[in-house]
Amino acid sequence: MVLALALIAAFQLGSWAFHQLTALLINILIAFFLALAIEPAVSWMAARGMRRGLATFLVFLGLMIAIAGFITLLGSMLAGQIIKMVEGFPAYLDSVINWINQTFHMDLRRVDVQEGLLHSDWLRKYAQNSAAGVLDVSAQVLGGLFQLLTVSLFSFYFAADGPRLRRALCSVLPPARQAEVLRAWEIAVDKTGGYLYSRGLMALISGIAHYILLQALGVPYAPVLGVWVGLVSQFIPTIGTYLAGALPMLIAFTVNPWYAVWVLIFVVVYQQFENYMLQPKLTAKSVDIHPAVAFGSVIAGTALLGAVGALIAIPAVATLQAFLGAYVKRYAVTDDPRVHGHRSRGPGSPGVLTRIRRLAERRPGTEESSS
Repeated sequence: MVLALALIAAFQLGSWAFHQLTALLINILIAFFLALAIEPAVSWMAARGMRRGLATFLVFLGLMIAIAGFITLLGSMLAGQIIKMVEGFPAYLDSVINWINQTFHMDLRRVDVQEGLLHSDWLRKYAQNSAAGVLDVSAQVLGGLFQLLTVSLFSFYFAADGPRLRRALCSVLPPARQAEVLRAWEIAVDKTGGYLYSRGLMALISGIAHYILLQALGVPYAPVLGVWVGLVSQFIPTIGTYLAGALPMLIAFTVNPWYAVWVLIFVVVYQQFENYMLQPKLTAKSVDIHPAVAFGSVIAGTALLGAVGALIAIPAVATLQAFLGAYVKRYAVTDDPRVHGHRSRGPGSPGVLTRIRRLAERRPGTEESSS
């Protein structure tokens, strides 16, 4: 009884500790996949005489500069659009008031509408709720920055001390298990790095293509919109292209409504080109998994870990598939019509073309004469 109570207490303690450390474990998982993604670049520089710590620092510096530049461009675009909307709001309000007056034969004025809005209870409650929500937003921003710092530190240590980590892990395993662990580690590095690098290349191609279209249409902020479409469309699987195309369509609609239609058509056409021409060639060697499996893995990853699971689901499934493929024995497939997508026929039944030819060769009046 004492032993059973001790086991129950240990289980409860472990469950409590696991729930308390869930956020930390998720950050470590993100950092591990990020370290796997930058491992090829770090190893390439380390093989040419550079220390792994310096190589990892340079890779992280390049990533931070790219992310900071993208956030700056996106922020300037959003700020410009907000300023444009605020400046054009009085003219838009006047057009709405004129339409209401002409349609419903009313006598509204902008001053009356503005005074009604300023003295309304809804606006006062909205301002109070917004002021109260500033602290929550600030706390979320600080929490996000702390989480980003935690992930960066762990991923830096994982990448810089990768060989030491592998030696420490192999030191507690027998030689046969060591080979399997190192093989799994190598597969994970190849699949994760290949996935991110192929996605980065497709993001570059997609961004350039959409930038050319937006620049030709005269849509403002074409460079940052191209970067937005490239990144969102590639790192949000399956529906990322359509989500990324919503913002350029909105900006193009402010210039000319027909431009939004042209952007929508281009997004749909480019998605088909990417799915059937570009993606199979770029991801054939890095992440060769079926689109249905990729979509299911993204849904499962989102259900388990949210947005983090959606990002790491495809490389994780590709790693598992490649690792299991090395140990699953495969056999030659039998030459059966059902394997190739055809229906099986009896040994003496003629084919469809043979029956059609026989019916065509049958002369009129043959059945009457035979009867």
